[in-house]
Amino acid sequence: VSTSHLQLAAFALGTVGWILCTVSMGIVEWRVWHVDNTTIISSGIAWVGIWKVCFISYLHVSPGYEEQFCHKLSGYDSFIPHEIYAAQGLLLIAMCMGLLGLSATVFALRNVYMGITHKTLITRFFLVGGFFYILAGLCVLIPVSWNFYSVTHNQSIAFPPSYYMPSSPAAQEAGAAIPIGIVAVILLLLSGAFSLSYRFPVTTNTITK
Repeated sequence: VSTSHLQLAAFALGTVGWILCTVSMGIVEWRVWHVDNTTIISSGIAWVGIWKVCFISYLHVSPGYEEQFCHKLSGYDSFIPHEIYAAQGLLLIAMCMGLLGLSATVFALRNVYMGITHKTLITRFFLVGGFFYILAGLCVLIPVSWNFYSVTHNQSIAFPPSYYMPSSPAAQEAGAAIPIGIVAVILLLLSGAFSLSYRFPVTTNTITK
C-alpha cells in the first residue's frame, strides 16, 4: 500500500486542478479591457470571457445605482476570435477528461487500499487516469496560453454595435481566469505524472493476475 501514496497525492492534485479548470471556465475575467469612452461603459473597464462580455454602466439606471450588463458569446458568432472559440471547446473537453481521470484513479486506489491484488487491473487504471490528467492539462494549457498571447499583444475583437463594446481597447491585461488556468495546468500535469509513475509492489505473498 505504501507505494500508492504518490498516486493518492495525484488524486488530490487532480481534484484541485479539475476544480480550478471549472472555475477558470466559468468566470468572465479572461481579459480586462480598459476603454477611453465611458459614456456607456461607465467604469472604463470591461471583462471579456469565453462565454460572455460584461461591463458596469450607470446608463438608464437611477442615480446612485449601477448595473452590470452582459452579452453572451456563442460559438455561432462570426466575430469571436479563434482563441475564444477554441477555449470554449477545449475547456469542456478538459472537464470531461479530468473527470474520467479522477474516476480511474479512485477505482485504482480503492483496489489498492482494499487489498485487492490484481496487478494488471490496478496498473492499467492508474495509467488511464494519468493519461486523462495529462490530456486535460494540455486542453487547458492551449487556450490559456493562446489568450494570454492575445492579451500581451493587445489584440482587438470586432464586436457588433449591439454589444456597446469598442473593437479595440486602450489597453488590456490578463484577468483572474488566466492565472487560475495556469495553476490548473500545473496540478493536472503533476497528477498525471504521479499516476503514470505507479509500480505494483512485488512481494513474496502477492498473487498477481
